[in-house]
Amino acid sequence: MQYRANASNIIETHLKISQVLDGDSIKVISLFNKIEKEIRLYGLDAPETKINRKLKEDEKKTQLAGNFLIQLGMQSLKFVLKVAPPETNITIITEKDNFFDFYGRQLAYVILPDNTCLNELLVKEGYAKAFDEYACSELANYQKLNFAAMQQGRGLYKFAKKY
Repeated sequence: MQYRANASNIIETHLKISQVLDGDSIKVISLFNKIEKEIRLYGLDAPETKINRKLKEDEKKTQLAGNFLIQLGMQSLKFVLKVAPPETNITIITEKDNFFDFYGRQLAYVILPDNTCLNELLVKEGYAKAFDEYACSELANYQKLNFAAMQQGRGLYKFAKKY
């Protein structure tokens, strides 16, 4: 993913992942001031890993059993732990116009040490789907990548045609 220099983006460096919460959210800590914060990845949604309100909504939308969705969520979590485990140094990019989600988590693109965007990788490999609840500039690209992953049966699409 190529990012253009854009005054409407905030770039934060010298961070590392302190905890992977699920397939679409992590905790990061600043290497300088040791402040920790939760990050919700832009433009995607991964299945839930525990029973909650959103899982119930997803059951209705997908017509898939909650226990099955949780299993898919665990697969997504395992993928993130494989490619971006705790202690991974990262950079985050946040769009100024769309900074926080409904729950007060900072929205961001997570850039890994090899310059790969974790958000894009999750969608491309089929471990999260494109999600427009929190709009972002890469959403159209993520929708194309999501469609390709679905068509090719990658990631979670090996187990479910939709989730």
